[in-house]
Amino acid sequence: MLTVRPKVAELQFQLYGRALHPELFQIHGSTEVSRGEYNARIDITNAGHVVTWNYDGMTLTEVAAAANHPLPEKRRLMKHRLHGDRTDEISCRGGVKYQCSFQLQMIKPQMFWTIQQELAKDGHKKGTFYEFQSSGRMAMGAMSYVYPETRDRRLLVQSFHTFPDDHAIVKVQSSFTLPPKQ
Repeated sequence: MLTVRPKVAELQFQLYGRALHPELFQIHGSTEVSRGEYNARIDITNAGHVVTWNYDGMTLTEVAAAANHPLPEKRRLMKHRLHGDRTDEISCRGGVKYQCSFQLQMIKPQMFWTIQQELAKDGHKKGTFYEFQSSGRMAMGAMSYVYPETRDRRLLVQSFHTFPDDHAIVKVQSSFTLPPKQ
């Protein structure tokens, strides 16, 4: 199990059509949401986050983790290196749609610290927030902030993960959408 935050260049974004064992991750913060016909658990981990979403016997699990993190290949639906900008979409059985958009931004140091301070301020007000200890090179540690927005037929999850040693921020927006009512 990873005990420190990986370098931002080592990150991968994956989606599974199944639940993953929580023991695979070191969890630093969690929240659970339930609305209408779906529920979800959102965990902050060393490298990013895990979102486990359930609806009508279907489970989708989104993972932002290090590439060398030991994760199964069985029922993996998507796998992308986390760099640059990327948008993807998967249509699942029964009309369920999953959409994600992620962005890796390398930021000038002064701007990075300003953004990091804003995230810390917002993170303590709503959502799930975790501040990691400093690596020793920088005064401030990395941060993860995850904010779910629930609607009757849709879950939107916005997450921000900072990497001070690289002056980088990973932004992810994911949407889990139920099929239209018949």
